[in-house]
Amino acid sequence: MADARIFADLKQDHDLHRKLLKDIDAADEGQRADLFEQFRVEVTAHAAAEEESLYATMLANPELRDEARHSVSEHKEIDDFFEEMVELDPATSEWKEKFDAMRHRYEHHIDEEEEEMFPEAAKDLPDDEVARLAKVFEARKPKELELAEQTQPGDERE
Repeated sequence: MADARIFADLKQDHDLHRKLLKDIDAADEGQRADLFEQFRVEVTAHAAAEEESLYATMLANPELRDEARHSVSEHKEIDDFFEEMVELDPATSEWKEKFDAMRHRYEHHIDEEEEEMFPEAAKDLPDDEVARLAKVFEARKPKELELAEQTQPGDERE
């Protein structure tokens, strides 16, 4: 069995994201902006580190390429939501409607990753490659957090 640490790392992030989504949903209007910013930074960093580790490897594998492309496109869709939401007042019903739509899409995305993509990748990638991916993700994530804190959605990242 492959060293599944990469999948455990990603699932741990997803669990944090689910908690933040619940917290945002339950927050009063004054807390929404700060919680949403925390969520945005966390998800942005997670997605970038995931793309640079797991997805980059999956894209190179013909058996996994379509799933990786699908997930990368969903990351872009979530970033598009973020770009729209930072322009809105979190106290408005328009923001809440956009949040609800984004939450639905994001929860669908991470459920799909955990239930379909991660098991497929674990099956198709060599054990040593899966172990290497955890190291790449764990090294990249803190750097991506710094970048995400310094940029807004839609900004070109360096």
